[in-house]
Amino acid sequence: MAMASFVSLRTSLSLLFLLSLPLILLFSSHYIPSDLYPVRTSSHSSVNVSIPTSDPHHSPPSSLSSSPSPSTSLPPPSPFVPSKKCNIYEGRWVRDETNRTPHYAPKSCPYVDEAFACMANGRPDDDFLKWRWEPSGCLLPRFNATDFLVRLRGKKLMLVGDSMNRNQFESLLCVLREALPDKSRMYETRGYRITKGRGYFIFKFKDYDCTVEFIRSHFLVKEGTRTNRLGNSNPTLSIDRIDKSAKRWKKADILVFNTGHWWTHGKTARGTNYYQEGGVLYPTFDAVEAYRRAIRTWGKWIDRNINPSKTTVFYRGYSTAHFRGGDWDSGGSCNGEKSPALSGPIINNYPLKMRIVEEVINQMRFPVVLLNITKLTNYRKDGHPSIYGKIRKNGQKKVSKRKQDCSHWCLPGVPDTWNELIYATLVLQGHNREAA
Repeated sequence: MAMASFVSLRTSLSLLFLLSLPLILLFSSHYIPSDLYPVRTSSHSSVNVSIPTSDPHHSPPSSLSSSPSPSTSLPPPSPFVPSKKCNIYEGRWVRDETNRTPHYAPKSCPYVDEAFACMANGRPDDDFLKWRWEPSGCLLPRFNATDFLVRLRGKKLMLVGDSMNRNQFESLLCVLREALPDKSRMYETRGYRITKGRGYFIFKFKDYDCTVEFIRSHFLVKEGTRTNRLGNSNPTLSIDRIDKSAKRWKKADILVFNTGHWWTHGKTARGTNYYQEGGVLYPTFDAVEAYRRAIRTWGKWIDRNINPSKTTVFYRGYSTAHFRGGDWDSGGSCNGEKSPALSGPIINNYPLKMRIVEEVINQMRFPVVLLNITKLTNYRKDGHPSIYGKIRKNGQKKVSKRKQDCSHWCLPGVPDTWNELIYATLVLQGHNREAA
């Protein structure tokens, strides 16, 4: 009898549990933290507006970050951060042995001028080409040169600035050229060859009816000259007047600006009988304040003259130089660097110029995109031309180490990443993409 009662009770409890199971599951779905559930991820797509959650080429083993010690193995970035919360300028360089980097082979692109063609000039190592930028908390959309050109169809992309922007301009030409089956369908419209002596280039991509252009403007404000009492001509800089090339800026659909490195040169840094406002030449003037006022002049011009519904404007941040034992004009060097920096004060360096740029952009009405590449370039002491900025003459075995370029970048190289970030921004912001 007791055994029959026990069996009956167990049967009743089992039936009660089965009837209650849907309620238990419903309760769990509301109160168990969502991050304990498995997350469904979409397949990788180079034109997806949201940040991809997986990447078949993601390579975590070797990485650089300013947070942990160099010997610490970093966990892979969380793929679940929404794109609007992802800062693509904070992250690490990861070693990438796949054919994903570089986007074009060394010595293959005819638009790289001598100063940046490091491997053609005899640089023996190529490890500097095997690093890929990976933002913290998300992955960049896979760079797709064809899709980039599709987004540029019928448009004009213009880079305006100093030789650092020419460095980026040449990189952009090279990465886009790789998408063309017929390379002759891309050309400089007036037949000019890229040299540092010329300040205006227009490259046409015939099949996409678009142009990629470069305009040299060292300061973004107006350079001029004055004649002193002895009849000598001296340079001046009007920090309250926009550069004379600005009329061309209005015609662009995408603008990429920069200025910075020329503000450290002798006459600019000294500020003696050089800066002027309202036609008044200052006998002496602080270079930092002059930079601030020049950037404000640029910002006001953008606000007054560019329509944000028609034009996208980037300001590309200050690119870090890596001189040892001096500066560009005082014996500084960087030769022999074969890997990115792992530690040291350079990693977290953020120059005053960038704080000024942020201050001005935050006060503007126009939604300028700050392409903030400063921190990611802090690491890359290995990426400069150094002593390989000139072609060796016949029979020359040694290269002079007296004057080295530790400001500009080898191509292929770091500026390719800047253009990846422009592409990523256009994708993540849902920039117009017509059907191919």
